[in-house]
Amino acid sequence: MSEVITIGEPMVMFVADQKGELSEVQHYTRYIAGAEVNVAIGVSRLRHSVSLISRVGDDPFGRYIRSFLKHEGVGTGEVSVLSGRPTGFQLKSKNDAGDPEVVYFRKGSAASGMSPDDIDRIDFSGVKVLHMTGIFPALSPETFEAALELIQKAREYHLLTTFDPNLRPALWKGEAAMTARINQLAGLCDVVLPGFREGKRLTGKKTKEEIADFYLKKGTKDVIIKLGDSGSYRKKRHRDGAFAETIVPSFKIDHVVDTVGAGDGFAVGVITGLLEHLPDRELLQRSNAIGAIQVQHISDNEGLPDRGQLDRFIKGNVTKSIIPVKSNDEETFDVI
Repeated sequence: MSEVITIGEPMVMFVADQKGELSEVQHYTRYIAGAEVNVAIGVSRLRHSVSLISRVGDDPFGRYIRSFLKHEGVGTGEVSVLSGRPTGFQLKSKNDAGDPEVVYFRKGSAASGMSPDDIDRIDFSGVKVLHMTGIFPALSPETFEAALELIQKAREYHLLTTFDPNLRPALWKGEAAMTARINQLAGLCDVVLPGFREGKRLTGKKTKEEIADFYLKKGTKDVIIKLGDSGSYRKKRHRDGAFAETIVPSFKIDHVVDTVGAGDGFAVGVITGLLEHLPDRELLQRSNAIGAIQVQHISDNEGLPDRGQLDRFIKGNVTKSIIPVKSNDEETFDVI
């Protein structure tokens, strides 16, 4: 099995070729989408082995997805094909600025019917990291139970578990249910990756420090918060009980094409950084960089870099100074 496994719903995405309301668009370009798919592609491009656990329909979309993933080096041995249920797809608008309009067609999809029984057949040998988002557990009651089962198996096999809330309110039965279920899953995982606005919404807290403390008290060992234009913040607990905090600035981008997929790119930096045992500052810098690269592309994953592209971007775009700040047991950094 691969170093990294993730579970989620791959979808075909049709991006409008011209601006305007989706109802008026005449032509679209086909891509592939899905938060976990984006992460898997990014991890593969940085030369780590990764497999997707999922299910697609026995249809042209499903065949396209499996072919695309294989071309990207993502393991598809755990992507099963199901007759009688379709592969999900989505439409996405083209904007000059801000988040695009996205319309999903995923109800009753093949992936939404996955259950704990699908977890029992997984081979965990050689796996080091399980990455999960809050999207797959929201698809159905069965997928939520499958997510819990997978996290439990990961704990039994001593895998590192990373969790990105990646909120999709429309998939949940109300705000309270979403908050409770997402926080339940987060508390079972080692590393939690909320955006700052997500963190405030889920915890009711107002500062990055309070958000981090909320999840650390729930049992999480490491909280990494995406701060948007301000960069990223990390607070983690060491085995001796001490805490360390790190903040690293964002990269400045002249023109943002599409913000969708930036958070998934950030997760790629975290996961690969953890696998490579990068120091805190370098891990956050890599994560910020991949997010910054991705927002300059219209596809959710087209811009995810390989090693050479990532190294060149970081070397050519580090413009802020970083100075050490007080820490319990290691050097951390702040921005000037």
